[in-house]
Amino acid sequence: MTSTDEQPRTRLADLAALSGVSTATVSRVLNRRPGVADATRQAVYNAMDMLGYERPRRSPSQSAGLIGLIVPELSNPVFPAFAQAIETALAHHGYTPLLCTQTASGVSEDEYVETLLAANVAGIVFVNGLHADSQAPTARYERLVELGVPFVLVNGYREELQVPTVSVDEVLGMDIAVRHLTALGHTRIALAVGQERLVPSMLKRQGFVTAMKRYLGPTAEHRVMTSLFTVEGGEASAWALMREGVTAIICGSDLMALGAVRAVTAAGRCVPEDVSVVGFDDSVFLGFTDPPLTTLRQPVPGMSQAAVDLLLQSIRGRTQATELRFAPELIVRGSTTTAPAGGTDRS
Repeated sequence: MTSTDEQPRTRLADLAALSGVSTATVSRVLNRRPGVADATRQAVYNAMDMLGYERPRRSPSQSAGLIGLIVPELSNPVFPAFAQAIETALAHHGYTPLLCTQTASGVSEDEYVETLLAANVAGIVFVNGLHADSQAPTARYERLVELGVPFVLVNGYREELQVPTVSVDEVLGMDIAVRHLTALGHTRIALAVGQERLVPSMLKRQGFVTAMKRYLGPTAEHRVMTSLFTVEGGEASAWALMREGVTAIICGSDLMALGAVRAVTAAGRCVPEDVSVVGFDDSVFLGFTDPPLTTLRQPVPGMSQAAVDLLLQSIRGRTQATELRFAPELIVRGSTTTAPAGGTDRS
């Protein structure tokens, strides 16, 4: 029988062996001490999960402060992914995140900000907030600058706001998608994207038009359909685009892509044999859709870590008014294939 005194040593040795670090490092992680790299700390946490150990909890007195995290509605899986990754990165630095989720009829971004200011947060992270709406005034963010509240914007870079921003490269993403489809022989390619006033939509449209000219010549047609970044928006866009005889649709989000697939199927056609579909974001379930969805993956972990790093620099008084742009990755699955012979008939 193992004595009580031996159990902690056994746990440290097991965790050290599985995570590939020393028992001293494991001890530092378990006691939430500084001086451990984020990747190393995460490796130890993963080992704890695998061995069934409970992760160490931080008492309120150990918190380095509160950080507000404002995200859009959680129906789009990419936003919970950002929330989880940012919360994890903040926790590794001793901060306690306060998650604020926006809905169409719920608490507004401005109301959340007032609540967070009243809670004396050390900083705020905005994910795809009002800053991503080109028609939304920037005064709300300029006020935070004047108040000396550190904050970081994720996606939706606004040049007039000289604040730290982390973005996925929407323009590059469209270049990658168009290159993929033209390599498969497609020439009738369309873009289904969200409202025109949204910065991600504007950048995707710009990238799409540029890429179509690059790969298909200066006279290439570039069909763009604007709707909502939802399943219903993708479905409505796909119905209209199929009437124009397209053989491939690039969608501004995975939800739109799922709607496009539904529309193609409802029209009695097949994805990808008749119409290829490309999404944007890459959610965990997309490999299990029918067909599995080809998409452009946002590097959520890297972007989230960068956002937290920039925020912590701002909290320490080293603000960088810059945009860090991350390249998306093309994940090829079953929703794209070679263009159909003779193209798709108009309906």
